[in-house]
Amino acid sequence: MSISDIGIDLGTASILIYLRGKGVVLKEPSVVAFDRDANKIKAIGEEARMMLGRSTGNIVAIRPLKNGIISDYAVTEQMLKYFIQKASGKLSFKKPRISVNMPCAVTEVERKAVEDATYQAGAREVTLVPEPVAAAIGAEIDISRPCGKMIVDIGAGTCKAAVLSLDGIVVETSIKVAGDNFDSAIIHYARMAHNLMIGERTAEDIKIHVGTAIERPQQKIMEVKGRDLTTGLPKTVRISSEDIREAIKEPAGDILEAVHSVLEKTPPELAADIVERGIVLTGGSALLDGLEELIEEKTGINTVTAEDPISAVAVGTGRYLEVISAGTSQRG
Repeated sequence: MSISDIGIDLGTASILIYLRGKGVVLKEPSVVAFDRDANKIKAIGEEARMMLGRSTGNIVAIRPLKNGIISDYAVTEQMLKYFIQKASGKLSFKKPRISVNMPCAVTEVERKAVEDATYQAGAREVTLVPEPVAAAIGAEIDISRPCGKMIVDIGAGTCKAAVLSLDGIVVETSIKVAGDNFDSAIIHYARMAHNLMIGERTAEDIKIHVGTAIERPQQKIMEVKGRDLTTGLPKTVRISSEDIREAIKEPAGDILEAVHSVLEKTPPELAADIVERGIVLTGGSALLDGLEELIEEKTGINTVTAEDPISAVAVGTGRYLEVISAGTSQRG
């Protein structure tokens, strides 16, 4: 079994690239700046993100991936090509073997679209890796043994909860509620409570600095700048961590429901393993303050966040064939 040279985490908000022997070498926004007048791509990744909101009206942002699925094939192909070349360098003459993570609940058409786009971007071989398996490998969870392990991967566009055993998925669910929904809830709160218009980047800053999923004895306060919806003028308001906890209660509740639904469907023997070993969180949105405590409080199961939750899927995608091959040979 050949081992992948490159592992790609195709995220709704970010793309991470793992190179064998080097680790994660690239993390950039999965966004493209498109010039409508010239009908061509102006910039990709971080460069494109920096242009948004600071350029002329003819340049628009395109997120070619929605919930881990390709929504714009041609743009995704160009974006992949750019990132693969940037990560591996122009001295790489040989076409690489590439592994790409995929959500479990995808159609054959969607799988083929990712596969084709990766081949077109320059791959010699393409392996599609189930996202919860990649997350577990990246979090250094041994899934080769016949005992249950639970992983909850919370990205920007989706939350995937799964129970794994013997290198495979036993029970899983995926919901289109994750970090972007926290941001949308914060934008909605600022509008309704303060008559303030804020953008996605400001909402994300608020989430990072004062966002919390549980009630804290000491509140954090942040001054937030935006546009007054009545006067149209700049305005500053003070927002607390308790305000944000209330604002994001609904999406946080949806994630809890997804975790609960997987636990309900888990066979008793594997459920006992999970009670003993706990739940592991991965994905950038797992870093929301208090989220692991909220899940632990509601499930009664010890919940921890992986050491590097943001890189877990990329690392696991890159190491997938190597780990599965080792597990198979050990059992054989």
